[in-house]
Amino acid sequence: MNRDEKKTEKEIEEKNDEKLEEYGQITLDENENRRKIHLLSIIGEVEGHENAPGSSKTTKYDHVLPQLAALEDNDQVEGMLVLLNTSGGDVDAGLAIAEMIASLSMPTVSLVLGGSHSIGVPLAVSTDYSFIVPTGTMMVHPVRMTGMVIGAAQTYEYFEMIQDRILSFASGHSQIAYDQLKKLMLNTEMLTRDLGTVLVGREAVEQGLINEVGGIREAFSKLHQLIDQRKQ
Repeated sequence: MNRDEKKTEKEIEEKNDEKLEEYGQITLDENENRRKIHLLSIIGEVEGHENAPGSSKTTKYDHVLPQLAALEDNDQVEGMLVLLNTSGGDVDAGLAIAEMIASLSMPTVSLVLGGSHSIGVPLAVSTDYSFIVPTGTMMVHPVRMTGMVIGAAQTYEYFEMIQDRILSFASGHSQIAYDQLKKLMLNTEMLTRDLGTVLVGREAVEQGLINEVGGIREAFSKLHQLIDQRKQ
């Protein structure tokens, strides 16, 4: 390898490192079949139009959406793996990312690590196939609002509309029925000071939210399988 080739390789590595650090994204191509697989990490709080505190770990939707659009326009990338460990966040931002992932033409697989709570639920089920580790959790709960809320009937109707968007997307991209998901969302028996349900590992699979219990090995294996099926 000559000096120019070494310089180019180093520049690519530095660019990938910077991309991973800044956006939690990187394209993997060192696998046996030299396939280009994009890795998207949704970590911490999903940040929307308003900036989260500087001390918070966030996934910025205004960074993720352009990257997803670029992926769809890139014929070289054959699949995407989404890693999730999120406490939730902005509803509109989360649904925007989920809708983008769901509309990608390439095969996609998600893996819930740690937790995928609140708006993380639609994100986890937005892929073609989903996994959760045995200790992973998913929290389904009603929409929460911060700041001043007007105590009018229209306000509660607006809350219902937002919840319907979340329930419709999540049930439409998984095996759980809308009414069953709503029942989990409004459960009063599990959380002492709140409504909702926490599903751990296999419980999320048994409820029909997630396809399978597994880890990174199973997620990669399934993604390669989906890529093969698409080529055939």
